[in-house]
Amino acid sequence: MSQPILQARLPFYPWMDPRTARLPGILPVEGDDWLRVDEAYAGQMAERDMRIATQEAAVHALLPEAGAAAQELLDAVLVKIAGLGGFQISPDRVIRPDGVGVALDRTHPLRTAGLLVQEDLCLLQHDGLEHCLTGAILCFPASWTLAQKIGRPMTTIHVPVTPYTEDVAKRVQRLFDAIRPEQALWRMNWLLYDEFALFQPRLEGVARPRPVENLFIRCERQCLLRLPVSRAVVFSIHTYLVRVADLPLEARDSLMAAAH
Repeated sequence: MSQPILQARLPFYPWMDPRTARLPGILPVEGDDWLRVDEAYAGQMAERDMRIATQEAAVHALLPEAGAAAQELLDAVLVKIAGLGGFQISPDRVIRPDGVGVALDRTHPLRTAGLLVQEDLCLLQHDGLEHCLTGAILCFPASWTLAQKIGRPMTTIHVPVTPYTEDVAKRVQRLFDAIRPEQALWRMNWLLYDEFALFQPRLEGVARPRPVENLFIRCERQCLLRLPVSRAVVFSIHTYLVRVADLPLEARDSLMAAAH
């Protein structure tokens, strides 16, 4: 049995803050904090390496119309990680903080970006009516399947999500329309699990097993930023997985109250 890849703590408790406790719970990103390296980096990157090497069709998709945006996103990732520390960047290769070398393959920009950072990265582009998912590197899906969602607009992507009402969908689309390159946004969700797998794809209509013991809490720090040239929206997802027993007592008690 594999060992869980865990963080020691959560950086934020979204169920405890009234600004984030209800959908969509959007806040401005402070500075340029849309990519992070934490204590689970080595473990999560080893998992990402394995998924991309053995299941690329399940975790990577890029429509032709998103090619330029994907190149722009890779450039943005390289600029960002250069300032994070721990990365050694040369014109054709990056040495990650865990010592692994990654070739800068610009013919597969999303795949390359997915081998560098913990975040899953999705590209959304406006089709004249709303934003559609046109590309993604998604190694840690939480109850959705990339092949089923690629090419679809936001409203239909979220149809199976119970709290994602028509009103919420309209507000989210207005939010996407208003995103500016100079101001990224973020939100954080949370779900309780009894299992620790990071890779949990599910088709629409297939319910996530209801946790009984509530052993783990999984949070996604989701950032939204506008690429200045292509105008595509990047949806980045940093996955935190922490043992519920490791939460501070106040956070654990309020979590159990929020879950029931």
